Amino acid sequence: MSGAGLRRPTLAQLPGHFDLVIVGGGITGAGVAREAVRTGARVLLVEQDDFASGTSSWSSKLVHGGLRYLKNGQWRLTRESVRERQRLLGEAPGLVDPQPFLMPLYRGRKPGRRTMRLALWLYDHMASGIEASRWLTAAELAQVEPLVGQAHLLGALRYLDAGTDDARLVLRLILESAGAGLTALNYVRVEQLQRAGLRTTGVCLRDILDGVERPIAADVVINATGAWVDRLAGAPESSLRMRPLRGSHFVFPAQRLPIRHAVGWFHPEDRRPIFAVPWQGAVMCGTTDLDHGAAALDTARMSAGEAQYLLRGLACQFPSAALSAADAIATYAGVRPVVDGGQADPSAESRESAIWASPGLVSVTGGKLTTFRVTARDVLREASRQSPGLAPRAVTPVFAGRSSGPHQRLFGRLGASAQTLLDRMPAEAREAVHPDLPYCWGELRWAAREERVVHLDDLLLRRTRIGLLLPQGGRELLPRVAAICQAELGWDEQRWAEEARRYLELWQQRHAPPV
Repeated sequence: MSGAGLRRPTLAQLPGHFDLVIVGGGITGAGVAREAVRTGARVLLVEQDDFASGTSSWSSKLVHGGLRYLKNGQWRLTRESVRERQRLLGEAPGLVDPQPFLMPLYRGRKPGRRTMRLALWLYDHMASGIEASRWLTAAELAQVEPLVGQAHLLGALRYLDAGTDDARLVLRLILESAGAGLTALNYVRVEQLQRAGLRTTGVCLRDILDGVERPIAADVVINATGAWVDRLAGAPESSLRMRPLRGSHFVFPAQRLPIRHAVGWFHPEDRRPIFAVPWQGAVMCGTTDLDHGAAALDTARMSAGEAQYLLRGLACQFPSAALSAADAIATYAGVRPVVDGGQADPSAESRESAIWASPGLVSVTGGKLTTFRVTARDVLREASRQSPGLAPRAVTPVFAGRSSGPHQRLFGRLGASAQTLLDRMPAEAREAVHPDLPYCWGELRWAAREERVVHLDDLLLRRTRIGLLLPQGGRELLPRVAAICQAELGWDEQRWAEEARRYLELWQQRHAPPV
């Protein structure tokens, strides 16, 4: 499937009625769209910013069961998560890949070896019944990860989870759904829900790019706006109260923290789990879990206090690395859409999804990146109470096709479109964008041409992650990126200058390390 037929339509080109309108282009909205088009329904998805520009771009990049949910007694969520992890590993190699984890254990510190062995036995059993975790002695650990602190070290437990590029996961869901009939629009805002009495009958849309407004009727509207779920204009009030929680992360160059495995441990101050994970040629370290409060949801960034908290945790686990904020390439922060359960500790709040309905409207929030398919099917079951044709079909692989071999990463990111790209890509376009990054120049050109890029940050922070993986957001590459955007997007010199200025200001505001 080529992306050539997936260009962004205008509001005037849309039909006046859809069976289902999905508001929100993050992982939940994308998952609902993927399952909904398989019912044969006419589906429209709209996102007020770029696809995956909210929470779904700024997660911890892990497709995991969540060991800490076992500690909280959330057995169903853990079992559901590890099973979905296994499905995605099988369906989307190159996009969702195995991520071995090490958890060092120390004399005199909790948790103990026996407790963790039991937890991991349950973890393995829920996934496949095959014991994948094992014990490494202190000497074995020192050999494979010499930077791990040695004082009072007993050894480490090795177990398997999975990692992903969260934004690309969302993009692949949306673009493959578009190839199957979904109409998807980024930079389109719902100004107001349309109502007839107590019933939601559609949406009034505004195209942010040209200012055009248009009403669209729908049998059912899905409010999948995540942390914004209680801010959709015209939606009836809910008894649920949101508690936005901020999670912040550092991105370090691999040269400053050269680890081969992901390492997870408990912060010495509050015993919260934190981690360092090799990711796309760099090392990602996180995460915090703090009340975001009344601050704007779309401008979250790491605070100085969060930076110091993570650096103290890193100093405990990797003392010889002597990391500082100045060593970081970038930072990022996302706001988790958590329903307020009244817990004093933010980390004790449930990460399970919440779904509620009123006539013509189904709202959903919470949930985990890993379990997007389960959440999507639950949402459609609720929607089918009002429109029976939306009932989800039998569970089938969420992604079409898979590939192995030297281009597995590209097929994982692009799906079947990867073959079209490879067939068309000249030799010079296969050149790596940078020696430390996995991208080639042909990928950037493809994304600009085929993947609904509107602004430069769409290309450098979501279609690719160059802005998180190179110093100053990849400023040194901008002259060559300019040539691609001018050729593929028709930007003149003035438009390019505006986009470059906008992008660098955004990077400085949200992703520059707090030095």
